[in-house]
Amino acid sequence: MRPHPRIALLALATVAALAVALAAILDRSASRSASPSATSGASANSGFDGAALPAPTRARDFTLTDQSGQAVSLSRYRGRVTVLAFLYSTCGPTCVLIAQQIRGALDELPHPVPVLFVSVDPSADTPARISSFLAQVSLTGRVRYLTGSRASLQPIWRAYGVVPPTAGRAAFERSAAVLLLDRGGRERVIFQLEQLTPEGLTHDIGKLQ
Repeated sequence: MRPHPRIALLALATVAALAVALAAILDRSASRSASPSATSGASANSGFDGAALPAPTRARDFTLTDQSGQAVSLSRYRGRVTVLAFLYSTCGPTCVLIAQQIRGALDELPHPVPVLFVSVDPSADTPARISSFLAQVSLTGRVRYLTGSRASLQPIWRAYGVVPPTAGRAAFERSAAVLLLDRGGRERVIFQLEQLTPEGLTHDIGKLQ
């Protein structure tokens, strides 16, 4: 099976600082001509603040259940720029940070965009915990928090290169990211934790619209 481009970028982004240093050694002329923002992980000529995927592919579709008990399919959002993130309600600071940065972007955007949170720990993500988490990060009514059985979620995690916390909290945190899908439902930009800011998200969402 052809490796998913997001998985390769996830591995690269986890050692972003080393990658920048190595690039400077291997190609000093390119390093001199690159803008400072290139060190954030964005492709030098992409114009994105996040890391632009080199070969955009159609995002794997799925159907899960949101916090209201309604079935939600990713494909229903085709035609709109969509924010996709994988987290869980008992994750702690990492997932709170992801959610707060996304909330900051929603606050800045002139028009809201769909935001989908996909659970990586369905046993922990009870309705009460999901409700508490969304209230904590001020996203109640602003995002769809999607859950399902572990059997239904595992193929989705694999497709998007997400490591569930059952493999270790550190492994999950290394894979944690926010993905932007374009209007055609293609994976276009990925933000690792060290890149993630409301301003960056707002900029790249606007560029995709």
